[in-house]
Order: sequence, then C-alpha cells, then structure tokens
Amino acid sequence: MLLDRDDSQLLLVDYQELLLPVLHDRAAVLSNALRLAQLAELFSVPVLLTEENPAGLGGTVNDLASLVKKAGGKTFAKMSFSAVAAGLTELLRPSNTKPQGNARSLPKHLQKAPSPVVQRNSVVIAGCETHVCLLQTALDLLEQDFDVWVVTDACGSRSERNRDAAFDRLAGAGAELLTTEMVAFEWLRTADHDAFREVLALVR
Repeated sequence: MLLDRDDSQLLLVDYQELLLPVLHDRAAVLSNALRLAQLAELFSVPVLLTEENPAGLGGTVNDLASLVKKAGGKTFAKMSFSAVAAGLTELLRPSNTKPQGNARSLPKHLQKAPSPVVQRNSVVIAGCETHVCLLQTALDLLEQDFDVWVVTDACGSRSERNRDAAFDRLAGAGAELLTTEMVAFEWLRTADHDAFREVLALVR
C-alpha cells in the first residue's frame, strides 16, 4: 500500500528547544522534520505540531515552527505524553461545523447546510522522543482507526536502543515504517508532476 497525499495529514511531535539537544543524531532528525514540513506545504497536506509541556521544555525550534506556520499548520500544546489523550483526535478528524450566529434563527429550510469536511485517515507522524510521546500518540491513533505512517529518519530518542525498540513495537502494532524520501516520492508518484524538481531539490 502506497501513501496517498490526498488522504494524508502530517503530525510533528515535540521538536522543542530543550529536548532536541539531548537526542541521538539530532541534526539529521531535525533536518528531515524540516523537509517533511516543506513537502507538506508543497503538496497542501495539513500539518499539526505538538509541544509537550512548553513551559518546561520550551517551544518548537524556530526553523520548524516557521515552516509549519508557513504551511498553514497549527500548534497543539499538551501535558499528556499521548497527544490523543489530550484531545488531538478532534483536530485530525473534524466534524461538520454547525450554523452560527443569525443562521440558527432562520427556518431550517432556509439554513445553509454546512460544508462537508474532507476526512483524511492517514497520519504521517515523526517526532521526539520516539519511545515516549511519539510511541504513545501513534499507538492511540491506531486505536482510533487511523492509518499511521512513522517517518523513522525524522524520529529521535536519547538512545538508539529506545528509538529502535519503539519502531519494533510500532511495526508490530500495525504502523507502517518509512523514511522522508519515501514520503516525498509517494506523495509525488510521478516524474511528470509539476513539483518534481522541487522535491528532488529537497531530498538531495
């Protein structure tokens, strides 16, 4: 099964100022997260960014926060290790909005029906720490019947052992493991896409 950009949402977990410096291979992890945010903007894939206890761990690193903002993404602060436990599902799977203001006072036959919300069921997820917040969020997303795609080269933990144990557990639970380049070329699909050269420049 290939990743479909029209069914995808990108979830970037806890790339925070006081957390990143202690992670194994942090430069590569952040570099790939930046690429994912750029790819999401290029393909109009919705982006969400989480921050764990931002008062204690600081905000998202500036470069990534700027790219997510540029892509029209939102930031979701939490205290639970699982973002799902903190209410993330409502953002990933929004319901139709009800008429507001004066529209509610109109007779039902004159009220405009809410626009249907396009549901995207594939969550492409990357973040820190892989064995804590990312793992718990991804497992909860699987429980909520999302298709979960974990971008391994954009995930970080303080130790390789913890990171790799999380990948094993996620794969066993039904998550798909892939890399940033896999995301890029599966969202792209064809060399005659208008964004082909931009994608090549991002992954090289």
